[in-house]
Amino acid sequence: MRAFSYARAHNASEAARDGAAAGSKFIAGGTNLLDLMKLQIETPARLVDINRIGLDKIEATADGGLRIGALVRNSDLAADMRVRTAYPLLSRALLSGASAQLRNKATTGGNLLQRTRCYYFYDTSKPCNRREPGSGCAALQGFNRVHAILGTSEHCIASHPSDMAVAMLALDAVVETVTAEGTARSIPLAGLHRLPGDTPERETNLAAGELITGVVLPPAPAGVQIYRKIRDRASYAFALVSVAAVIAGDEGGISSGRLAFGGIGAKPWRDAAADDALTGMVPDARSLDRLSDTVLAKAAGHGGNDFKIPLTRRAIRAVVREAVGA
Repeated sequence: MRAFSYARAHNASEAARDGAAAGSKFIAGGTNLLDLMKLQIETPARLVDINRIGLDKIEATADGGLRIGALVRNSDLAADMRVRTAYPLLSRALLSGASAQLRNKATTGGNLLQRTRCYYFYDTSKPCNRREPGSGCAALQGFNRVHAILGTSEHCIASHPSDMAVAMLALDAVVETVTAEGTARSIPLAGLHRLPGDTPERETNLAAGELITGVVLPPAPAGVQIYRKIRDRASYAFALVSVAAVIAGDEGGISSGRLAFGGIGAKPWRDAAADDALTGMVPDARSLDRLSDTVLAKAAGHGGNDFKIPLTRRAIRAVVREAVGA
């Protein structure tokens, strides 16, 4: 690990201002950043500690939703009775990720901003455009079993690792931030992460120093909430395919629905056309095939992850049928 300086922020505005300085990184739980620093993938000149700026509360909003502070630990969020009751898919998604020890340290903001777990991103002997722009993407012709099939580019096929982000995407969450200039912003979660395109090193739409201060969930949606995660082993594994669903209706017809996906996208994945296809749908075999066709219309495997396309189809069918009691 390379030498760095350390500063402790006392409020969000101070943190954002300090974080905008060249070579600065925020640190809270450190469950991702410290690993990357040990491997010298991240080499910040300065760490700005944000643990004491007071963003560790879960509070009700005036309209009946919840505001989750950026420093709320994943274990506390998963265990909160308001979350378990009104947003059970979020609790299930959190509990399906990492280990209990990591959930006790990992924060809401850090979870959203964690970096890919692509093998080649972590292996500094291999080319990776996300780590070193212009060096190439070893995963394209390498071992790419866990990689994305949607939203990729010739420069990067890494998938986004967060379970929590997928659940929050299905719940229409909004991310609150403060910029280095002290300006507050609200960003729909769907607009937080970027697709790789030809700049895979730019992973979010946050400005330099912009600090996530919280996530707002709207009032609990009507219908059944499901989080299904398919992985290589039962615990402590990232998703091959995950589906977060909010579906209202029954076997006779679906009145409304939302689907978000993990493991298959270059960022937490949601398709407006798929949500539209759910609304008014009678969930028979033919309509479920059409729904899968909509979700996977632009999907492309890269050899080792070709299986994710039929696996996603089966996951969609299983989740929708479970939601309507079929």
